[in-house]
Amino acid sequence: MQAQDVLPDGQDFVLRNGLQLRKGSVAAFLANAQLLQDPNATAEAKQAAERDLIALLPALEALGLFDVFELRSPALRDEVARHRAALISSAPAAAPRA
Repeated sequence: MQAQDVLPDGQDFVLRNGLQLRKGSVAAFLANAQLLQDPNATAEAKQAAERDLIALLPALEALGLFDVFELRSPALRDEVARHRAALISSAPAAAPRA
């Protein structure tokens, strides 16, 4: 599978599990993760990066990113796991099968 098979040229998002998954979500997550690990980043920049990173988690969960990749940084891994657990616990229950 190639990138254009997932997101054709000229298309900025796909719908998956009822979520609009935008082009660039994974790259934005990586940029925010790197900023959070940067010892020279300001507290304000880190707060913004954390907020943006958390906002991306539903899309990355829908993509299945964390089913395939494990974050190397223990601090980042723990933070993401905490927010993923909150997402899962707040998700509506699946409808019972008939």
